[in-house]
Amino acid sequence: MTIAYVLISCDLGFDAEIVEEIKQVEDVKEVRGVFGAYDILVKLESANVETLRETIMWKIRKLNRVRSTLTLMTMEGLE
Repeated sequence: MTIAYVLISCDLGFDAEIVEEIKQVEDVKEVRGVFGAYDILVKLESANVETLRETIMWKIRKLNRVRSTLTLMTMEGLE
């Protein structure tokens, strides 16, 4: 199982709308609004890295009002 955390910056006032859209994306296990430099934290789990990459590139980063993302991919074996 491959796990990634994605930090999202979005346009001011659109965080709740984006959270609802992200909840519909396959492989999303958790979505939370956060305070700080980023607005949203997403936890993704998938069988392989390629599927996660596709989800991040085409289903999260392409959402309207998403300005930027930072992806943290976990290392297997260091749980």
